[in-house]
Amino acid sequence: MPVLTRDEAQTRARLLDVHRYTVDLDLTTGEETFDSTTVIHFTARTTGNTFVELKPATLRSVTLDGAPVDPETLTDNRLPLSLTEGEHTLRVDAAMRYSRTGEGMHRFTDPSDGETYLYTQLFMEDVQRVFAAFDQPDLKAVFEVAVTAPEAWTVLANGITTHQGGGRWQAAPTPPVSTYLVAVAAGPWHSIRTEHAGLPFGIHCRRSLAPHLDADADEILEVTRQCFDRYHEKFDEPYPFDSYDQAFVPEFNAGAMENPGLVTFRDEFVYRSAVTVTERQTRAMVIAHEMAHMWFGDLVTLKWWDDIWLNESFAEYMGYQIINEATSRYPHTWVDFGVARKAWGYDADQRPSTHPVAPDPDAVPDTASAMLNFDGISYAKGASALRQLVAWLGEKEFLTGINTHFTRHKFGNATLADFIDNLASATDRDVHTWAERWLRTTGVDTLTPAYDRTAGTLTVTRTGARPHRITVGLYDHDLADGRRLVLRDRLELDVPQDTPVSLPGPRPALVVLNDGDHTYAKVRFDEHSEERALRNLSGIPDALTRAVVWNALRDMVRDGELEPVAYLETARAHLPEEKDLAIVQGVLGFASAHIADRYVPADDRPAALALLTDLTRDLIRRTEDGTDPGLRLTAVRHYIDATDRPGTLQGWLDEGGVPGGPELDPELRWRILARLAVLGATDEAAIAAELDRDPSATGQEGAARCRAALPTPEAKAAAWERMFTSDALSNYLFTATAQGFWQPEQAELVREYVSRFYPDATALADRRGPAMAEAAGRYAFPAHAVDTAHLRLAEEHLASDSLLPALRRKLTDQIDDLRRALRVRKS
Repeated sequence: MPVLTRDEAQTRARLLDVHRYTVDLDLTTGEETFDSTTVIHFTARTTGNTFVELKPATLRSVTLDGAPVDPETLTDNRLPLSLTEGEHTLRVDAAMRYSRTGEGMHRFTDPSDGETYLYTQLFMEDVQRVFAAFDQPDLKAVFEVAVTAPEAWTVLANGITTHQGGGRWQAAPTPPVSTYLVAVAAGPWHSIRTEHAGLPFGIHCRRSLAPHLDADADEILEVTRQCFDRYHEKFDEPYPFDSYDQAFVPEFNAGAMENPGLVTFRDEFVYRSAVTVTERQTRAMVIAHEMAHMWFGDLVTLKWWDDIWLNESFAEYMGYQIINEATSRYPHTWVDFGVARKAWGYDADQRPSTHPVAPDPDAVPDTASAMLNFDGISYAKGASALRQLVAWLGEKEFLTGINTHFTRHKFGNATLADFIDNLASATDRDVHTWAERWLRTTGVDTLTPAYDRTAGTLTVTRTGARPHRITVGLYDHDLADGRRLVLRDRLELDVPQDTPVSLPGPRPALVVLNDGDHTYAKVRFDEHSEERALRNLSGIPDALTRAVVWNALRDMVRDGELEPVAYLETARAHLPEEKDLAIVQGVLGFASAHIADRYVPADDRPAALALLTDLTRDLIRRTEDGTDPGLRLTAVRHYIDATDRPGTLQGWLDEGGVPGGPELDPELRWRILARLAVLGATDEAAIAAELDRDPSATGQEGAARCRAALPTPEAKAAAWERMFTSDALSNYLFTATAQGFWQPEQAELVREYVSRFYPDATALADRRGPAMAEAAGRYAFPAHAVDTAHLRLAEEHLASDSLLPALRRKLTDQIDDLRRALRVRKS
């Protein structure tokens, strides 16, 4: 099926001015399809030919200015139109298919109570799955949406909805918005409504999650209000829509979607089980991120998808900054960003698939290629670049430029050039050159210090070409406690340097580049500082500085400059003293998913897992007094994943809790059962019994994960058939099954499936489309198989011209990670 090209979009934008859509959806016609009637009012600036997009199950009728258009002229997803100059009205009546993959109109039936919920996800090119549209971001229009739904349902949309009786709902007209931002969510929602700043606010979820949403409603709404108020302090333009609803929806592929007036979130953010403060902080950040899009993305929208970073980098930066400023609940958001999000960006930027934050327009010729840029570069690297820009430019000047951007382009579209021009109007600094060096280049710079003992000077060398404004932290030993370090001084430094910097006093015990984490670069240590970092890491006083050091050690492992076992030993030495939970979670995550599962040879994996088990046991002992439940929960989770002692886990499961806490909630019970399945210490009867205990959607996913993890040929064959043959699994159940299937402990059992993955994933992608292709490449890839034979097989398959772009991108990244793992093992 053809995808929209940039040239086609530009041609159509020159021809058309789209005014208004009237969309009428009937959701009462059955479980497979719904009715969609669309009327589009538009003007052709001249006589010409174009097309409208839709992907119907049945195209019943089309009229243009009252005259019939033959439905048989629909080719793939394009209906050709021949236009005369002037105003036109196009009417399209069709039946459209529901989705089980999170694209278009997704349909979900809750196994807890049998209730059905529907929601739209229309990003990039999926509006065509719901109604006919001139589907490109720079053809904004007003949308009037009406929905017929079962009488007991509530319908949510971009504007305030009114129930007119008989299941008929009418949404208020929107301001001009792009087609991909239209949203509808329908079902028997549990809703909590309030008002703030004169606007209706609401939060919504499935009825089966109502007690859990109720428990967190005060926190969610408080964060929402605080973010809303803080944005109004920063932005001159007021919130541009008539209401603010947040719907937590099932089987959502992304974290959230910035539909104006109706933000949709994955409903895992409605916590059924115990979570840590960093997980709550992540939810708050996502709330702030999506709200930032109301201005940057919705009020002002990109003209074409090469500027997607303008949406995501800005929202990523503002999400962390606003939560840091607006709420006292989460004062250390940038630590979490440094540990979790920046690592995502650094990894993506060192792969063959890397691209500039702002790619050249020719690099994004169509929507398929644009979809590949939703990655750690557009989010984390872009946000890091903006953070460096604020450090260099000044926040006042940055916000002045942003507000100029909003004023000039509100309810319209803008490009990178517009953005940079507006920033430049607020400062005398050369923003255009900054943008060329930071936004148009790829790769990660590396900064390395060198201390001249004789001269008492510090020189910072740089690999790469970007200018950096960094803070250099100088640390000395604490004379009262040799394990601790104290800050002597922080120096502001521009890299590259004109001359070495003189350091007063004796040589510091530790020199930390990028202290405060304001730039985007890998950092290294001089030899003296590296030794001190490994020995005294937990004695560094500031959490953000410790995060910078941990990131440096992580990069050194990935680059073959630090033995993986040395990283594990450093974690064992320092995590028991670590106070910041984001750091603990980040270090344990890298130690388990990367080092134990991939970077150490298979023969050494038991020793690595034993070290992790001992470490997590230390953390559990440290938290026996109940003063840090988040750390204890984190330690228990990682102990479960690492231990080879099924007796301990079965005892916890039988007793319903860990001695000293926590009690086992559904998440922990399924986690234990999954590990028991991997170890061959449970069976189908136990899985079925647990599913009877927890028949929820999350329980269904847990059972799928456990069944796929059972170490028998029959269990593996059945799981493979469900993933790659039947097409019955939803996106979430596919992911859960894939997560259970590959286990390093079962390498021999699943060896035959390594070669089967490539043709079967290719066929799946062709049948089920980009969302499932991405899921297959991310979750069903045999990442545990770190050997040269697998690498040769993978590279042969990647050379094929037949791969769907979404699958090709995921495989490119996975195969590069495989190469890196092999290099680390050989280093």
